Amino acid sequence: MTRSHHKPLFFTDREFQAFEGAPDPADVTAIAHDSAAILVGAGRTNADPEVTARLIALTDEIGLSTLAQLWAGRPAVSLPGVLWRLYTLREWVRRDAVGASGDYNAGIRHAHVSHAVAGSADPSGPAEIKALADRILEGAYTGDFAIALERAAAFCRVVASGRAERAERHDGHDDDLAAREALSAARLGDTARDLTKAASAWRTGNLD
Repeated sequence: MTRSHHKPLFFTDREFQAFEGAPDPADVTAIAHDSAAILVGAGRTNADPEVTARLIALTDEIGLSTLAQLWAGRPAVSLPGVLWRLYTLREWVRRDAVGASGDYNAGIRHAHVSHAVAGSADPSGPAEIKALADRILEGAYTGDFAIALERAAAFCRVVASGRAERAERHDGHDDDLAAREALSAARLGDTARDLTKAASAWRTGNLD
């Protein structure tokens, strides 16, 4: 399938020309933060459902690699940093909805509170998990931004619990796989903590 190439919503020609021209690192930082602020601001002030839908599906239009160039290098507790994590989460779920639902369901019994905060349906099959990822991202543009981040954090905690359980099951039988699962669970736990910190920063006006 050929991907059509469009400029991201609400980015200016000047911003893209600067980015594509291998700018100074300070310019890259400014572009990352400005582009994130533009997207969030435009999404939160626009009541058009079509605009919201395009924002949610941004990586479907421009590709995750474009966002990686813009946002992946920014601090986790920053506006571009949290947007990068929200879009990465959605992209993973869309690419591997079966695996994502398996991870999530494995973790529910160990993370009941996080499951309730995340807001997934029961049972949480592939379709439900994909819908949840979209709803979390939609909340960043149409609801309380801090709550959207907390829901994403809760989702990560549930998945991390599922992967940690699998790591324990594989321990002593497939040590390499157990180590990979444990490392993945730990990283998701770190992401959950970063998203929670970012939610607090947003509430105090310190997330930029």
